[in-house]
Amino acid sequence: MLIGMQIDSVSSSSAALQGLWFVLIGILWVGFFFLEGFDFGIGMLIPFIGGKSDAKRRVMVNVVGPTWGGNEVWLLTAGGATFAAFPTWYSNLFSILYLPLFLVLVGLIARGISFEYRSMNPGTPWRNNFDTLNMVGSFIVTLVLGVGFANFVRGVPANTMTQYATLKPDVLSTVDPLAPYAAAFAGLSQGDIFLHRFLGLFSGFGLLGGVMLVVLFLAHGAQFLSIKTMDEVGASSRKVADTLTPIAALLMAIFIIWGTALYSTDNPNTGSWGNVVRWIVGIVSVVCIAGAWLLGKKGRPGLAFIGTSLGIGTWVIYTWVTIFGSLGIGVQADPTKLFFSKISLAPVNTVLGAVATATTGAPAGFTISPMALFASSELTLGLMRTFAFILVPIVLLYIIWTYWVFRKRLNTVNIPVGGTISQTSVDAANATASATVQEAVAKATDS
Repeated sequence: MLIGMQIDSVSSSSAALQGLWFVLIGILWVGFFFLEGFDFGIGMLIPFIGGKSDAKRRVMVNVVGPTWGGNEVWLLTAGGATFAAFPTWYSNLFSILYLPLFLVLVGLIARGISFEYRSMNPGTPWRNNFDTLNMVGSFIVTLVLGVGFANFVRGVPANTMTQYATLKPDVLSTVDPLAPYAAAFAGLSQGDIFLHRFLGLFSGFGLLGGVMLVVLFLAHGAQFLSIKTMDEVGASSRKVADTLTPIAALLMAIFIIWGTALYSTDNPNTGSWGNVVRWIVGIVSVVCIAGAWLLGKKGRPGLAFIGTSLGIGTWVIYTWVTIFGSLGIGVQADPTKLFFSKISLAPVNTVLGAVATATTGAPAGFTISPMALFASSELTLGLMRTFAFILVPIVLLYIIWTYWVFRKRLNTVNIPVGGTISQTSVDAANATASATVQEAVAKATDS
């Protein structure tokens, strides 16, 4: 049977709760990518903007040091909410995406170690090694998540969403149109299936999604650094942002055009309106990122940061509109290619209904969307809604308060070396740093 699958009638109230939690999980991903996006970007930029100067590197680390742990909670909450609201979706994703999610975990652990252990030894080589660990961890997480979200847009084969697809070809053969996969799976070991499943994620579109997100987070991190730091770090961040932001806009445009024109155009749960909304939201994302570049060139770094933030948020919304109802699950056009052929979403409701008929005794002709099939009970979703409406506002207020407390801009003079620094010297250095940044912005505007 499907992992954790339950066949229940879907009432209007259940459908509303399922839709609510689908939206709330999307909001959690928006928050994670927005907040951790500049954290990951700064982590990847440390060796390049910081150079060989430990003071510059410490400024960059200190920008995200007080908040990086809290920002990662958004990812944990998104995972926990998915587990509670759509447990079958969660379990299948962790089965299909086991190795990519393992790489994400390794990257997150590497980042955590780099922050916690960097200052335990004053030696420069020690600190540089942990800065490199931060860069590598940030890169791995960003790349893998970009590839993963691109595959949501492209579609995940339905034959990978069931235990019977990999373990019970005899049952699979009774399910039309999944029957052609029975012979293919019968000749493969579990290791072969795992390898095909993993390699199938790295299509050209999947790799584009990974590269695009890496560049976008680099630009987002540079934009955030430019408003949070002064002196050489702020000026260098502004130059990096002005260089990478238009590249991110171009890659996003290619991603939106490619994904919307070729993938998930036949989602039976959204109809024709889904593709229209996808085009609109995708174009908005590109415009926001391109606008961030123009605003940065005109000396408006704060608005430029808002631009990249909106670009990231609307990209997540684009993905969520794409997978509404289907949860990104489709059926491959060519079963002989296993995980590498084009994926169609049109038959997924019928296919999952047929699987339910073959494995759980559901009536013949039964059809159901993945979102309805994989959801928790109405009681569970209702209880979760109550707790969410109470706790989420409190968490949001705490996050806002945290960023307000750490709102001050930083520069290298704030980094003590071998003693304390007088307030007079700090004020003088801040004035000099501010003048340096203004001069760099003026030069960039003139050019």
